[in-house]
Amino acid sequence: MNCEACHLKELEVELFEIREVLRCILHSIVFHRALGLVRPKDVDLELFDITYVQCGEVELGKKIDEKIEQFVCWVEKHPNKKSQICLSFYEVKNKQASWFSNKIERLYWEQWYIYLNVAQHPKGHSSKSHHAKAVDPGEGALEDRNARSAALEASLREVLFQIIKFVNEKKDHVPPIPNLEGAVSFPYEITIPSSSDSAFGMDMIKRMLQTGHPTMLS
Repeated sequence: MNCEACHLKELEVELFEIREVLRCILHSIVFHRALGLVRPKDVDLELFDITYVQCGEVELGKKIDEKIEQFVCWVEKHPNKKSQICLSFYEVKNKQASWFSNKIERLYWEQWYIYLNVAQHPKGHSSKSHHAKAVDPGEGALEDRNARSAALEASLREVLFQIIKFVNEKKDHVPPIPNLEGAVSFPYEITIPSSSDSAFGMDMIKRMLQTGHPTMLS
């Protein structure tokens, strides 16, 4: 089995934008890979003029929100750092039982990498010199924020089109649909940075180095 990977465009966000951006991206990916019975739900973003679709499954929303909150906590402890989130879909296979344990093997068939650069922007200060024309200290900052927000909205739209393009072009690697209840037909996991940056990085490197059919034993 081949494991396809999609590396989404990096987004520069501020802390207060993380939740909406990640909900939009994660729910969009899951919706396009939810081959079960779904009740599509349109969601309008509050910060951007963008509408995306959720599966309409409460438990799924809770799981995604929980991971997002964990990620936000990590960002608050590691400011001004680029970071990534990985959404993986996999199959579960039972390996031959040994004397000591019964191994469950995860065969990853698709992974989505979301890259965020969480920036800290100064508020309410002008970079103009004292000899320059008097300007409202907040006016320049507001213009900069509006321009940055518009740029992020455009980039987020690009990411959504990137998701649609990928799922339309990459179909041959999708395994047969298992008999699972709910909208999301395949097991999935969302990996976020841990308290140790190196631990998360090594985990991602190990997966990327795997060839053929990436697996994880648990």
